[in-house]
Amino acid sequence: MIAANALGIPASGRFMPPAGAARTCAVRLIDRRTGATHRVNGRPLILYTRQPADAVAELLAGRDPSVWEARIEPFEAEGRK
Repeated sequence: MIAANALGIPASGRFMPPAGAARTCAVRLIDRRTGATHRVNGRPLILYTRQPADAVAELLAGRDPSVWEARIEPFEAEGRK
């Protein structure tokens, strides 16, 4: 038996973006005073995106740049190392 996704295409068990697609990144909001990731209700604020510049702009909008910074951490896809 072969598992299929919602489109009826056989599911391989892992998602590989098409060649040339933007890599997924984690964007974190960092407090420069402590070096710690900003937390909301005890959980770190992390955005996962393929458009990190947009995420950085959104996170830093209305914030003092001397206090806050955004860090982008790209994910390395398995098999592409």
